[in-house]
Amino acid sequence: MSRSMISDIVAKKGEQVTVAGWVHARRDMGKIIFIDLRDASGLLQVVFLPSNKEVLAQADKLRPEFAVSLTGTVNERPEKMRNPKLLTGGIELLAISLEILNEAKTPPFEIDKDTMAVNEELRLKYRYLDLRSERMHRNVVLRDKVTAYLRNWLHDRKFIEIETPLLTKGTPEGSREYIVPSRLHQGKFYVLPQSPQQFKQLLMVAGMERYFQIARCFRDEDQRGDRQPEFTQLDLEMSFVTQEDVLRLCEQMMIDLVKAVAPEKKIAQTPFPRFTYKEAVEKFGSDKPDVRADKNDHNELGFSWVVDFPMFEKSSEGEGLQAAHHPFCMPHPEDISMLDSDPLKVRAWSYDLVLNGYELSSGSIRIHQRELQNKIFKLLGLDDASIQERFGHMLEAFEYGAPPHGGLAPGIDRLVMILANEPNIREVITFPKTGDARDPLMGAPSDLPRSQLAEAHIDIRQ
Repeated sequence: MSRSMISDIVAKKGEQVTVAGWVHARRDMGKIIFIDLRDASGLLQVVFLPSNKEVLAQADKLRPEFAVSLTGTVNERPEKMRNPKLLTGGIELLAISLEILNEAKTPPFEIDKDTMAVNEELRLKYRYLDLRSERMHRNVVLRDKVTAYLRNWLHDRKFIEIETPLLTKGTPEGSREYIVPSRLHQGKFYVLPQSPQQFKQLLMVAGMERYFQIARCFRDEDQRGDRQPEFTQLDLEMSFVTQEDVLRLCEQMMIDLVKAVAPEKKIAQTPFPRFTYKEAVEKFGSDKPDVRADKNDHNELGFSWVVDFPMFEKSSEGEGLQAAHHPFCMPHPEDISMLDSDPLKVRAWSYDLVLNGYELSSGSIRIHQRELQNKIFKLLGLDDASIQERFGHMLEAFEYGAPPHGGLAPGIDRLVMILANEPNIREVITFPKTGDARDPLMGAPSDLPRSQLAEAHIDIRQ
């Protein structure tokens, strides 16, 4: 008999079925043994009756987290024993046969309870057990629903999903990059991308017009509760658009997403309120305003847009300028004349989508003309040789009819964190790193054999 998922047997009263999963809990009631069986779809009460002595004797060996397969008859529970909180609360399985597929050691923490209070280092070391808990399983499922919905929503609007390289060239865009040495080209290095920024702009030059991907990104930076060394974003870009086009599309996407995957949530204001960077700082004391009426209501979602960010800011390393977002942002057309005379007053055609006080996404209209992009690089202190070495490929591409284009990249981890009412993104990432960028489960980062280092031309000196 083929296996049925627990959620599928509700309509099979009186039928014989086979189910499989893990022992979630066990209760002995005199001569009868009850277990709650758990699979990816839900919980099911299984009853072992004394009339089937052989199976009852097997059931007596069961402990939490044993993996088992069971065949039995789906029975309607007595009225007083029904559990309206469960999909399967009106039925139970009267066991006919039992196969113990694998025994389990006593877990290092109780899986049938919320693991939030468990030491995080321990949870991450045994993440495969932590993910069995109801809350963590629910978070993983929610994340899948979010990404599946966004993917389908964009496909319906003629976006195409395109993968971009993870081994690329080091072209500093703000954050520190992870470095990958080349074995075949001694002394040369790849980096892991902070974002697909340059590739998605090159895709616009390539005529793709509407691109997206669920992109993995990497930043070697100090960690905070809402940061990870590797993270996921919904990266998208469009050709022949204005800032208004991008904002309207993203706003409607977020409204539709919330209705579809988190209908219990309510959006505080639609259309989303908009603030200039100056207005946000003056009114809220931050460029990440929380516009909820009730900050303690986890089901209220306060989306807002912050626009007109400064194009430049004073360099953190001394004299000169640095890009406030990144060097590919288009300057506001009204301010281009101030690039030479007063660059710190120049606004960028950039925008942030903020949700409940968190930056959910950054985006901008991009520069698509070689002369202007070259000018921005020079204002950032790069000489001609450095510009050509780091960004020559971009500048050359702009000479082949590059269209006006723009986009943004909402963070999937942060979005799901807020929808799931979690305090940090580690709760919605299946295998996250610790606050100091370690993986207690795999033991990464780790040492490598000297022979392997030698192949990559690496010599570690104390």
